[in-house]
Amino acid sequence: MPVKKNEIYTVEIIDNGYNGEGIAKIEEFTIFIPNAIKGEKVKITIVKVLTSHAFGKIIEIIEKSKFRTESDCTTYKRCGGCSLRHIEYKETLKIKQNAVQSLVNKTLKNKIEVQATLGMENPLNYRNKAQYPVGINKDGKPVMGVFASRTHEIIPINECFIQDKQAEKVAKFIFNFIVENNISIYDENTGKGLIRHIVTKIGKKTNEIMCVIVINGSEIQKENELVEAVTSNFKNVKTIVKNINMKNTNVILGKENINLYGDGYITDILGEYTFKISPLSFYQVNPVQAEKLYNIGVEGANITKDDVVFDLYCGIGTISLFMAKYAKKVYGIEIVEEAIEAAKENAKVNEVENTEFIAGDVEKILDDLINKKSIVPNIVMVDPPRKGLDNKSIDNILKIKPRKLVYISCNPATLVRDLAKLEETFTVDFIKPVDMFPFTRTCRMCGSAATKTRYIGKLKRTKMRNSSF
Repeated sequence: MPVKKNEIYTVEIIDNGYNGEGIAKIEEFTIFIPNAIKGEKVKITIVKVLTSHAFGKIIEIIEKSKFRTESDCTTYKRCGGCSLRHIEYKETLKIKQNAVQSLVNKTLKNKIEVQATLGMENPLNYRNKAQYPVGINKDGKPVMGVFASRTHEIIPINECFIQDKQAEKVAKFIFNFIVENNISIYDENTGKGLIRHIVTKIGKKTNEIMCVIVINGSEIQKENELVEAVTSNFKNVKTIVKNINMKNTNVILGKENINLYGDGYITDILGEYTFKISPLSFYQVNPVQAEKLYNIGVEGANITKDDVVFDLYCGIGTISLFMAKYAKKVYGIEIVEEAIEAAKENAKVNEVENTEFIAGDVEKILDDLINKKSIVPNIVMVDPPRKGLDNKSIDNILKIKPRKLVYISCNPATLVRDLAKLEETFTVDFIKPVDMFPFTRTCRMCGSAATKTRYIGKLKRTKMRNSSF
């Protein structure tokens, strides 16, 4: 190996990688260096060496990038959330664009040029959902905040610049009530204690706030007093929910919800539609960018009143409703039954009658609709999890050859992998990232790649969209 652990080296950063980290080479051996920016010259110490690459840590910045900026957050380096906060925002958009471009160049036969990332006018306080772990620190005192990167140590945060300010105040108020009233706090080392997480959701257009208190038990001391205190101090809190999670797990929410106040949901407006959001509902955490993304997808799909649309991994039916306005019928498929019930309710609330939502495994339901019920869509929308599409679904899409395909994905690596499988039949015309999570590292929240493809055989046109989480 050309490098050794704990040794010090001076390197030049030649690129930024998939996670936003700096990349350097010593004798063609790759070194990944967090918080380094392309063009910088830095002194590093090697912290880990593997057979194919190593990881370094900055000791000194010898030549600083013109895009480096002083972060407005004192904890971003420890929490690991906004790992690009030391870089000017416009430059982070280029980094994300280049990350997708690199994947395209390595994987696709058609080396298409990725378009500029669509950013936010105001990339601050955009999140509508916060999940704060509650625990005991090393000094035995209660603490609420975020987990330090790669650990379960809770870092208290005075202010988070990507979370909604109102929802953050509510969470802090609840935590202070818990501490002041000596309510038991969960200790994950022993599995004992009560309060595990405080979760807040806010409708960005409606300003309605939901509070979810996750507990390792069944009752909260002074529940009525807590509800009275929260609702009297925050008039826009519409519901407070007690979520039961008694399992030793990293999953935040349990399956049982008990309403302490309100109906157990809030509403928000996306485009011209109203959506009901429950504790377990998936709803894009950056609705400002989500609306832009959905409009791009719908416009690109060019849906007509003769079109039957399949919306795979439809969630609570957000983009299904966006497309239903233009389509003959939309079938939404999602494995989470509660999400499907919410999708049906959302269609009812918005008086949309040309949708049908089906709960079940996407691979199986898609196969059943196409091969057993002979329902063949003209347009297919996919929004898979990070692992991307399964091979059977890809085979079925290739079999039916829809006129258009819209691909939404939170993971450009699996998007490009899937495009490679479709490339023999489809030609990618363009890819456009959309920044759904400003200042966060590319691998988790890389934005969206939107691709328009054309079926060569009959010159049938297809759209593919990739969006971030």
